Amino acid sequence: MSILIDFGRDTEFSFERRLRGYLGAVARAVGVGLESCTLDAGAPAAAYIALDWRLARFPGHDLALVWDEVHGWAAAIEDATGEAATVLCYLGGAVLPEPRAVVRFLAAVRAGDPDAGTLDAPVLREAGDHEQLLTLVPDVAVRGHG
Repeated sequence: MSILIDFGRDTEFSFERRLRGYLGAVARAVGVGLESCTLDAGAPAAAYIALDWRLARFPGHDLALVWDEVHGWAAAIEDATGEAATVLCYLGGAVLPEPRAVVRFLAAVRAGDPDAGTLDAPVLREAGDHEQLLTLVPDVAVRGHG
């Protein structure tokens, strides 16, 4: 009996599982559960975390964190329909920073700190090559939801 092994499929499975764990760790760190999150493990991989906050300067808009594998984390506001999100600023730096860094970024955005992030979308990597991106997911992703 022989078994065919599809290593690409295993990489994508591991990538999605580990990315889901990372997203869960970030969500917990900012005070929400996985029910507030969505994940698209395609290329480019992307994630979304709905937050229970509004910014004083945008009272009619919900605040969210959005992530993609090219630009990293960003703070965004949603329009009244919840269909479109407008990025306010990007965290920059690492494409998959430790959850603590995302918490600090979000706190600065909520405080109205003009140095909270960058207005220009950083290009942190090219989309795809999830095997390489898998190596960048912080170890925190292995705990809890790994």
